[in-house]
Amino acid sequence: IRDRSPSRGLGDVYKRQALYRELLDHSPETAARARVLVTVAWLELLQGQSEATARDLERALYLAPETALRAELYNEEFARLFLDARSRALAAAARKALEQAMAKAPDPGLARVAALRLARLLMAQGEMDAAATLIAQQDKGAAFKGDFAALRGDLALAAGRAAEARAAYDQAIALGAANAALLQLKVENLPPAT
Repeated sequence: IRDRSPSRGLGDVYKRQALYRELLDHSPETAARARVLVTVAWLELLQGQSEATARDLERALYLAPETALRAELYNEEFARLFLDARSRALAAAARKALEQAMAKAPDPGLARVAALRLARLLMAQGEMDAAATLIAQQDKGAAFKGDFAALRGDLALAAGRAAEARAAYDQAIALGAANAALLQLKVENLPPAT
């Protein structure tokens, strides 16, 4: 049984890391580069470089999201870092795709649908200011007014402004937002108005 703890077997880990980094520079295939980056990240963890490990895992998974981890070869900390990096890489890829969809949409309505989804993604990542800015920029025209009002309600609720959230949700329902039943549940679960 191999010892998978990061505190043992550091003999020539620096040489191995340099070798893998050189291999990375000469790997033309994306999937191969991703696999090499995973190995580099493991060697970084062995050296106690958790931030570098997380960064290189995210790079690997951004390059090739389908990259799999054979968990039996690594310790629990590395597996956790790998899963966290996969979530961040997928979110980054989704963000990039939504930004491209907004920029290249042949119709303003399609751009607004992408903006709605991007705003939700930004909110899920805790980027409330960026989501609010995007909503303010994209809330034009009557077609999606209700959906943008619902997002403003979610932003207000996240900031602890229940009265503002209630007003935005009520506006969204009145404007025919796509998820009116869910919005009504949100209104009913808000603290009573004082």
